[in-house]
Amino acid sequence: MTDHREVVVLRLPDRAPPTEDDGLAALLAAYHLRTEAEKGRAVDSVDALPDRYRAEITDPRAAFAGDAVLLARLADTTVGCLVLTSAADGASEIKRLWTDPAHRGRGVASALLGAALAHAGENGADTVRLSVWDWRTGAVALYERHGFTVTESWDERDRLVCMERAV
Repeated sequence: MTDHREVVVLRLPDRAPPTEDDGLAALLAAYHLRTEAEKGRAVDSVDALPDRYRAEITDPRAAFAGDAVLLARLADTTVGCLVLTSAADGASEIKRLWTDPAHRGRGVASALLGAALAHAGENGADTVRLSVWDWRTGAVALYERHGFTVTESWDERDRLVCMERAV
């Protein structure tokens, strides 16, 4: 049984010292390395990732300036992350939802989604959207449980599923 009470979701401080290790860079690295492997383009290190992904890992505060970055913690360990873009034309977008595989099944992703939806509503969004690879069937099912439905694609990449829901 999932116990959401043990998951604590924090918003990344905008002005925290850049040397502070909050665990975000490691989660983003795992996310991007896994995604590239799933696309059939496995790389053996962060240095081999495309520039745009390396920039997120190297300096997440700069890469996501103006966005809400949420971190999920279990005890003293950061185990999940989610980026929510600022509302534009009434819509925010979820990006980089990731839970450390060792901590899955404990409500981490659900806690992050709930916090993101609340934040979006409090900050002027009436819709939240996201895109997910179709092979990530567990993620698609998670989003559907949280009220997201498949919508017309805004992205031309093959096998990408676009979803949205009202806040």
